[in-house]
Amino acid sequence: MRFIETRGNDGIKPKEVTFSEAILNPGASFGGLYVPKELPKFDESFFNKHLDSSYKELAFDILKSFKIDIDDELIKKALNLYDRFDNPNDPVPVKKVEENLYISELYHGPTRAFKDMALQPFGYILSSLAKQQNQNYLILAATSGDTGPATLETFKNKENIKVACIYPDGGTSDVQRLQMVTEDGKNLKVIGIVGDFDDAQSALKNLLNSKKFQEKLNEKDIKLSASNSVNFGRIIFQTIYHFHSYLELIRRGEIEIGDEVNLIVPSGNFGNALGGYYAKKMGLFVKKILIASNENNILTDLIKYGRYDLRDRKLKKTTSPAMDILKSSNVERVLFDKFGSKRTKELMDSLNEKNFYELSKEELKEIQKDFDADFTTDEEIKKYIKEFFENRNYLMDPHTATAIKLYEEKKDEKNIAYSTAEWTKFAPTVLNALKGDNKKYSDLEALTNIEKIGNVKIPLVIEELFNKPIIHDLVIEKDEIEKEILKFLDK
Repeated sequence: MRFIETRGNDGIKPKEVTFSEAILNPGASFGGLYVPKELPKFDESFFNKHLDSSYKELAFDILKSFKIDIDDELIKKALNLYDRFDNPNDPVPVKKVEENLYISELYHGPTRAFKDMALQPFGYILSSLAKQQNQNYLILAATSGDTGPATLETFKNKENIKVACIYPDGGTSDVQRLQMVTEDGKNLKVIGIVGDFDDAQSALKNLLNSKKFQEKLNEKDIKLSASNSVNFGRIIFQTIYHFHSYLELIRRGEIEIGDEVNLIVPSGNFGNALGGYYAKKMGLFVKKILIASNENNILTDLIKYGRYDLRDRKLKKTTSPAMDILKSSNVERVLFDKFGSKRTKELMDSLNEKNFYELSKEELKEIQKDFDADFTTDEEIKKYIKEFFENRNYLMDPHTATAIKLYEEKKDEKNIAYSTAEWTKFAPTVLNALKGDNKKYSDLEALTNIEKIGNVKIPLVIEELFNKPIIHDLVIEKDEIEKEILKFLDK
């Protein structure tokens, strides 16, 4: 399978690349992204074939259907990373919470967030390719809280790899921050910046597309890649669990093959939702992909009204910080799929230059064929956490809680909602919700309280964080990022 560029070709980069080329060098022409030239298609026979398949067997078949230029043995070894999850035979449990609400829990990996689903196998493949080619790579990561820990975990002490992870100081939960700043791998650099996630992601994209930065890396014989979902190596793994969740409902007799479901996706950078969109195009029986946002509801405005407007708009810090994002990178891939590279470049240029673009009425109708959206306030999030714990005995984190409002709007239809993080990563907010107060709790205090109230166990990987030494304490202005990364590479 070949990969092409969302904003067209600049005449310098190749017009088409392989999967391995796209993941090793994810920066496309004009600051765009790589996308598959075509998607595999599945019919009912595919679902019948996989009724008794394990997650790994399903994943292998889907990856092979993309005809990626990765050896079968390497793919299988990468998928064996799911053995690190709570239950290797069921890495993505699907819980029935209400009659038409099924929650697909994507957080049972080593860093307790959904990013492990893609980054564990993707990191293994990328680092293996670097080693095979005897080439040194710098992996950049910008994080709103979950990509960072998952990236550091998957690339820790890997040969031929160095990682620079950028996070917004004060823009993550304490547990997320500790997961990053206590990492002791010799090949890792964690950098806090004064700013928000959009600043971190913009810095990453600028470095990926900076000729001067590339030249400096070339002098050091280092190539550049990224672990954010700008890299399609992340997205390909994020198509798989949508198929798995649907198959789980068939296995339980909740639906039959061909019955349509809604996918409710808490969304920040839109990678998880994009995986659902591609799954739908590949043949998954999806009625609508429902985009759940927090009070940074830029995606709600786009999907309901066709406007992406950042003018005079400031990022709000919310109780669901991993979704505190205004520039959602993967929307661009949907725009390309719907409207082609010329129109995508026009829209993205307008966003970059004017902080604004607007879809035509016809374009908006096209988006709304596949998507709907709504947002949830911080107070509503706490209400849902408390209600579902007390009435359904289900404990959820604040990101997962954003999905509940959209479920309530579609209660008569089958809905698969995605739980993107374990409650342990946002314990103070969860405890505020359960107690109905606004007291400031430390993460450790909140964790131990919830453990008693909810009769739940804190995973050892979370508990141990509070006794680890801080390795990375650097916090800088965003214009110093390049300098600090180059200093790290010289060590």
